[in-house]
Amino acid sequence: MATPNGGSKSAVQPSEEQVVLDQQIDHIRVVTLNSPRKLNIISSKVVSRLAELFEQWENESDAEIILIKGTGRAFSAGGDLRMFYEGKADESWIEVVYRMYWLLYHLHSYKKTLVAIVHGLAMGGGASIAIPATFSIVTESTVFATPEAGFGFHTDCSFSYVHSHLPGHLGEYLALTGARVDGAEMVACGLATHYVPNEKLPELEKHLITLKSGDHNAVKAAIEEFSIQVQPGEKSILK
Repeated sequence: MATPNGGSKSAVQPSEEQVVLDQQIDHIRVVTLNSPRKLNIISSKVVSRLAELFEQWENESDAEIILIKGTGRAFSAGGDLRMFYEGKADESWIEVVYRMYWLLYHLHSYKKTLVAIVHGLAMGGGASIAIPATFSIVTESTVFATPEAGFGFHTDCSFSYVHSHLPGHLGEYLALTGARVDGAEMVACGLATHYVPNEKLPELEKHLITLKSGDHNAVKAAIEEFSIQVQPGEKSILK
């Protein structure tokens, strides 16, 4: 919620019903996935609210950086499968899918600087919100996969596109198996831009909030004050 004096004001107060929290802090907009007991699954409410916020902030002249994160021990465990099952009777799920695909196209072509802080699980449709960010930050706890591939579905939510742009045959492998990769592997293959240890995330977030500009180089330099260089382990599928 914007404030006349340019200060910060939380648009909502956390509650079980508010699955997406949004906040304005000067030139920064923060969006938080807020269903920690459900591992921040992507429900129809989440899709609608994210689409609304991202469209609104892209048109706000004083919004320089959009920061997205999740509460609890996961960024997002992916789409709410119950939503599809319960919606099959009246085909209400079709509208949700349309909105989700529109949101993802919007994120892949977004005009503002997007920063995703991706800790813990980042699965399928949940990860799809973070991957197109200008800067996608992962940690030692980050685990990414497209689990729908494991039970015979094609990789959804833009990952047929994302996988096809990974180096070598890695994308084909992930799309066929649904195999998991960790934070270091994500950086190595281009699914993430920076690796920041979990313990440094609070300090990094505070630093990003002090930035006055969404300039690509300025944000990159700010993140690199906290990021470290990592390499995939010897047992990594990248080896």
